[in-house]
Amino acid sequence: MSKPTNLKTRRKFLETSVKVAGTGALLSAIPLSVNAYAGAKGEIKVALVGCGGRGTGAATQAIEADPDVRLVAMADVFADRLENSFKSLTTKYDGKGKILVNEDSKFTDFDGYKKAIDMADVVILTTPPGFRPLHFEYAVKQGKHVFMEKPVATDVAGIKKVLEAGKLAREKKLNVVVGLQRHYQKSYRETEKLIRSGSIGDIVSGQVYWNSAGVWVRPRKEAQTELEYQMMNWYYFTWICGDHILEQHIHNIDVANWFIGATPVSAQGMGGRETRNGKDHGHIFDHHFVEFVYPEGQVISSQCRHQRGCMNRVEEVFQGTKGHVLVNSGHVGKMKGYDGSVILDYKGNDDINPYQQEHNELFAAIKAGEHRLDNTEYGANSTMTAILGRMATYSGQRITWDEALATDLKLVPDNLTSFKDQAPILPNAEGHYEVAIPGKTRYL
Repeated sequence: MSKPTNLKTRRKFLETSVKVAGTGALLSAIPLSVNAYAGAKGEIKVALVGCGGRGTGAATQAIEADPDVRLVAMADVFADRLENSFKSLTTKYDGKGKILVNEDSKFTDFDGYKKAIDMADVVILTTPPGFRPLHFEYAVKQGKHVFMEKPVATDVAGIKKVLEAGKLAREKKLNVVVGLQRHYQKSYRETEKLIRSGSIGDIVSGQVYWNSAGVWVRPRKEAQTELEYQMMNWYYFTWICGDHILEQHIHNIDVANWFIGATPVSAQGMGGRETRNGKDHGHIFDHHFVEFVYPEGQVISSQCRHQRGCMNRVEEVFQGTKGHVLVNSGHVGKMKGYDGSVILDYKGNDDINPYQQEHNELFAAIKAGEHRLDNTEYGANSTMTAILGRMATYSGQRITWDEALATDLKLVPDNLTSFKDQAPILPNAEGHYEVAIPGKTRYL
């Protein structure tokens, strides 16, 4: 996150950062400290914090990763969500001894994450991202290995908390995996290796996309407090979601950072609410366009859109000095030289689902008693890049990386204790929330 990182050349960065790129086979094994659970023998106890669809899926993938994994605790402030997840998992693994959760290890209070984490060797953090820094910090202090979903924060203060916790995780030799699963997908790994070897020369520009119809809406229910409504309808509030440039488009932005081998030095862009602007849509934008400028002059054009009836596109394209490449999560990787030569033509299913591969490599490292995986820094860097982009579109200003970090932007309130606490943003008399206005909203 420091200035010198931005000044590394692409090849130097890739040489040094491959150790945290998720490719465990390339990493040297470092023995675990006495503070970490080696897991060489016996069951590996797992706690799930955040029991929505992604959390339930991640718990399933953890269980499938190793025969000794046992789910022992669950936490979610919404009791019905926890129970639905518990029912789904117990039905799937009925009679197999994989789910050891009982009524005494289900936690629905606001500090229930602590109780669940305390019971486990490995924690899965899949709540909405606003809470990620707090949960990650606690898990690391307790000496737990971690799988945490992306993004890892929604504000600059959260980024700094995650980075500090990441330093402690390294000292304790804890394995940390961040759910930027393209780092664990064969087509992306093969493409990155070719780029690192110079197959298309130096990347000079690129375009990254997450253009889709959008996601669910959860209307307000009678008798909900404002905080309960926002936490249930979390996608539409920046403090807890980060806006879709962060929550979804981070995947594509992360690939740009990974393939270029650096973080941007600045961003400028535009965005707004054109079609998704009702009371049920909180205060996030429905489209963003950002130009990220990287240390060696590379410019990445970033598009994300949540508008129905429009062209959908989710992939990444890059132009180098010798050729160009296209890659996407649909198991497609195409790389050609400007002379017409085909360098890579990869299409079809990968050997294994990358969501599953994340857990396979995490639990293999834990089982072997090795410190192989440390995704914290690139997870934080890509999260911060998306935050920088959001700051640029909300304000309409050019903002540098260093300026953004210096703002100490903080959106998430400290020490929420119940749904009766005041929400960090409140609606006006007509039920609408204050929305960022480019040209008026300021961060600098």
